[in-house]
Amino acid sequence: MKIGFVGLGNVGGKLAGSLLRNGKDLTVLDLNSEFVDGFVSRGAKAADSPADLMRGCDVVITCLPSPAACNAVVSEMLDEVREGKIWLEMSTTDEAEVKRLGAEVIARGGAAVDCPVSGGCHRADTGNISIFAGCDRATFERVLPILTVLGRRVLHTGELGSASVLKVMTNYLATANLLTCCEALVTMKAAGLDLATTYEAIKISSGTSFVHETESQVILNGSRDISFTMDLVKKDIGLFQDIAERTGVPLEISPLMIEIFKDGIARFGERAQSDDIIRRLEEATGLDITAPGFPAEMVDDEPEEPGYEVVPARG
Repeated sequence: MKIGFVGLGNVGGKLAGSLLRNGKDLTVLDLNSEFVDGFVSRGAKAADSPADLMRGCDVVITCLPSPAACNAVVSEMLDEVREGKIWLEMSTTDEAEVKRLGAEVIARGGAAVDCPVSGGCHRADTGNISIFAGCDRATFERVLPILTVLGRRVLHTGELGSASVLKVMTNYLATANLLTCCEALVTMKAAGLDLATTYEAIKISSGTSFVHETESQVILNGSRDISFTMDLVKKDIGLFQDIAERTGVPLEISPLMIEIFKDGIARFGERAQSDDIIRRLEEATGLDITAPGFPAEMVDDEPEEPGYEVVPARG
């Protein structure tokens, strides 16, 4: 099976790397020619355009920074969609947009799946990331052998678009975790607690979380390098807020989180690392929230393992 991949950025480049590492026939496309050249040097082929990619591949995967970028790429591919072609959307995107584009693909005889990932760039790099997949069951079974190379835990979430809704929800929760971790670390520093001890206290307690065990480490190192930027956080939590407004849920925490990241972007720039949001509290208190012994970036130290489908308990 020939696989095309569009978008070789922080997440996409690592996902595409899993395909290449596992011997898949891979063709890539990105606006950054250096990213493409790096893949070609390792055995991938390069495409000239999205249409060229769809024409020559059985499956085309997109992993792009915004719904607008995805629309531009998929629109160029549509004329080359034929029966048997599959489009996998691995971006974090809007449910309505993925349904609209997916319907265009399906109308031409192809199949469409929204399959965003969750678990951090370090796990995308090792093929140990989790994947949600929204599509009909027959299509899911067709693409599962690809998804289990890209990730370890694969969850069929229901119809097209359902995966994108769940992914936006998980990013909302991760952002809420990040902000509370920042507040906890700064408050403990102000109270005179050792930050390394504080980190361990949270880790072994009911207050721990995936975000704490990963992002708090690069916060305390001072690098704040989690390979995810403030503009992407603002986009994702904004998409979650949109879902709540469409469904009539009067959220209280979500609007405040959006305002916090708007302020962070105004201060530090939209491409600042998302964990730089703690600098708002560092500046307000004059405290330095760093400690020795923590890594500058996250590395997944678990061995790569074959992926598998996660089946929800049904009672």
